Amino acid sequence: MAPPHSMAAASDRAGPGPDAGAGEPSLRLRRAPSADAGDSSGGRRENGDPLPPPNPQQQPEMLYFRASAPAHRRVKESPLSSDAIFRQSHAGLLNLCIVVLIAVNSRLIIENLMKYGLLIRAGFWFSTRSLGDWPLLMCCLTLPILPLVALVAEKLIRRKLIGEHVVILLHIIITTSVIVYPAVVILKCDSAVLSGFVLMFLASIMWMKLVSYAHTNYDIRVLSKSTEKGAAYGNYVDPENMKDPTIKSLLYFMLAPTLCYQPTYPRTTCIRKGWVIRQLVKCLIFTGLMGFIIEQYINPIVKNSKHPLKGNFLNAIERVLKLSVPTLYVWLCMFYCFFHLWLNILSELLRFGDREFYKDWWNAKTVEEYWRMWNMPVHKWIIRHIYFPCIRKGLSRGVAILISFLVSAVFHEICVAVPCHIFKFWAFFGIMFQIPLVFLTRYLQDKFQNIMVGNMIFWFFFSIVGQPMCVLLYYHDVMNRQAQASR
Repeated sequence: MAPPHSMAAASDRAGPGPDAGAGEPSLRLRRAPSADAGDSSGGRRENGDPLPPPNPQQQPEMLYFRASAPAHRRVKESPLSSDAIFRQSHAGLLNLCIVVLIAVNSRLIIENLMKYGLLIRAGFWFSTRSLGDWPLLMCCLTLPILPLVALVAEKLIRRKLIGEHVVILLHIIITTSVIVYPAVVILKCDSAVLSGFVLMFLASIMWMKLVSYAHTNYDIRVLSKSTEKGAAYGNYVDPENMKDPTIKSLLYFMLAPTLCYQPTYPRTTCIRKGWVIRQLVKCLIFTGLMGFIIEQYINPIVKNSKHPLKGNFLNAIERVLKLSVPTLYVWLCMFYCFFHLWLNILSELLRFGDREFYKDWWNAKTVEEYWRMWNMPVHKWIIRHIYFPCIRKGLSRGVAILISFLVSAVFHEICVAVPCHIFKFWAFFGIMFQIPLVFLTRYLQDKFQNIMVGNMIFWFFFSIVGQPMCVLLYYHDVMNRQAQASR
């Protein structure tokens, strides 16, 4: 059994807790020098005078831990009780879950490698078929011409060489070309699905950027004319963001990790080169992990499964559940690689200051909260250029939400269906299905007033049902299309 003074020291290292009374002595231990503590001077000062006896006022813990002192002073709850569980830190339990998760998955990986061997193909990262995708590469290299055309249109209207209706028409043509041009190239060429997806993803980003560029410059012109007429907007007008568009501001915007245009952005002071290198190494590691999970787990599962809408119902459920864990791991790795690592690397290289690319979406109580927090660049763009413009036009909040989801669903379908050469609208209906889930999870949250109910429903539809079902549907449709093309 430990001596009393060591138990007191162990207790005091944590400091006095919130339950200590106002009149209780401090628990912080300060040992006074004494002959009993191994003083080599034999209980005397250096000049030979004896040391004074211990003063109880200088050692309050000696009184606090006496046998007669009460050990139980207040009503207290157990840390895991329902009344106190959310006031405690559970970092240790989180660490335990991480350790158990690593141990369990390491065993499964080893078991899988022993049973099937390494299934990663030599051409996973690069194949000879990629050389046939040069039309897509040329399309990607020529797309930046369209933002330059948008800049020219803005310069012309600033100099009053064209009218407002003409510049609006030009921007409509430019933004439409950004989507139609890559889609036509992909559909005309028998390209790899991954190459087509990358091109459509970049084209969609450019489309949103150019819409923001046109809309923001239009709003700046409207505010400038109103200000000249004496209209007061107070703090809503920032002179720094009322500047004319320049080639420098356009190039920075097209490279910056944001979809919302403004002439100036908050900037950091320097570039941390060592930090950038560390993040790049992490990005490579997690990208390799995604490739390993896809090749070693997801591909064999989907190849050995039947079409979920044509086979046995129980068999389809078993395949979806079996696919749910690896697809969730891949999605989480993708989120970490893109939203945390890559966007922060790009921000650091460009000294872009606002790095709120996501919020704590994993704590979302409703589906609506998840869509507001998981992808902040797209959320800010939708709020700025779709939702509130609809509200200002007199539409109701519900109609504005419906239009926002409709735009999101269309672009999800374009980014997936065009590279796959399949238009079954699985991605479109998957996004539109989120609207009833928004109202369902909101109703359950209001009814039960429990953050866990809505959060569990969100995770169920997100990881157990949604993603695995989409993977199976599109995989089998792609395989059927390729089989029909080879006949």
